[in-house]
Amino acid sequence: MRKSISFFKDEFAFLSNFYSSPIIWKGTKWPTVEHVYQASKSRCPDYEELIRRAKTSAVAKKLGQKALLREDWEEIKVPLMTELVFLKFEQNQDLKNKLLSMNLAKLVEGNYWHDNFWGNCFCSRCKDIEGQNVLGIILMGVREYFVRIK
Repeated sequence: MRKSISFFKDEFAFLSNFYSSPIIWKGTKWPTVEHVYQASKSRCPDYEELIRRAKTSAVAKKLGQKALLREDWEEIKVPLMTELVFLKFEQNQDLKNKLLSMNLAKLVEGNYWHDNFWGNCFCSRCKDIEGQNVLGIILMGVREYFVRIK
C-alpha cells in the first residue's frame, strides 16, 4: 500500500482535473472538472460555452486564464472545486472505486509549474516553499466522505 502519491500522472492521472471524466453540472454535461472550473471564472454565458466546448482541458485552462474574473472568484473557487471534485467521483463509479482503493495514501498534486496553492511545486525555484496542496486535501476529503457512507 502506498503511503503517498506525489504526482497525478500515469496510473494516478485520474486524480487530475484534466482527466477526461464527464460530469453533469447544473444540468449541463462538461468534459472535465477543469472545463467547468475555468468557465466558472466568467459571468459571460457565451464565454462559458466557449470554454465548455474547448477540445482539451489545456485549451479550457488557457481560455480561463483570459477570462474577466467574476468579483467573488477568490471566495468561491475552493468551494466550487470541492463541489466539482465530488461530482466527478460521484458520477463516475470506476473513478470512485480507484479513489477508494487508495485507502489512506496522502494525495499531493505535485507539479513543476509553480502552483503552490492547488498543489506543491517540486522545481528548484520552489524547493523551499511548502505548497498548500488544496486539491490534494479536497481529494482526500472526498475519499473520506465516500468511505464513511459506504
